[in-house]
Amino acid sequence: MAADGAQRWLVVGLGNPGPTYAGNRHNVGFMVVDALAQRQGERFRAHKARAEVAETRIGAVPAVLAKPRSYMNLSGGPVSGLAAFYKIPLTHILVVHDELDIPFGALRLKRGGGAGGHNGLRSLTASLSGPDYTRVRVGVGRPPGRMDAAAFVLKDFSSVERRDLGVLVERAADAVETVLADGLDRAQNVFHTAQ
Repeated sequence: MAADGAQRWLVVGLGNPGPTYAGNRHNVGFMVVDALAQRQGERFRAHKARAEVAETRIGAVPAVLAKPRSYMNLSGGPVSGLAAFYKIPLTHILVVHDELDIPFGALRLKRGGGAGGHNGLRSLTASLSGPDYTRVRVGVGRPPGRMDAAAFVLKDFSSVERRDLGVLVERAADAVETVLADGLDRAQNVFHTAQ
């Protein structure tokens, strides 16, 4: 419990650490939590749970923004470590991640569900007490032709996509803020728009 009585949230962006991966589709979760930290004027610092964190408030809600420093498929360890350190229950963990099954530019929000082939989510669900955390799913679209999905998400956004990427990242950050302020149902009503 945060000092003022409001339950703190853990907002996790998924991605791979280091400059090599910074512009990859797989790193859009990092981009969104970076945008949230920038809005609050916060900087990330190293945490012993193998993550970078920024403690802040989003509106009236205390929150810890986090980026695991492990690779994507090992994200669960750092996230479960942070949840234990800050005493944050599964119901107050929100994960922002790339989603192949959603067109580029679209957002979908939900609580719980399967990993859908996403190794970061698989690791989280295995390390946490189940799959019932909230997800902000950022559409990156399907790979073209016969390109392997794993190769596709480890490529940078295309030049055409990059023109709209900033808007997409800001909308996803808005969606996170809305979940924390007004709840998941309200956020779904606002951000599940036709694309």
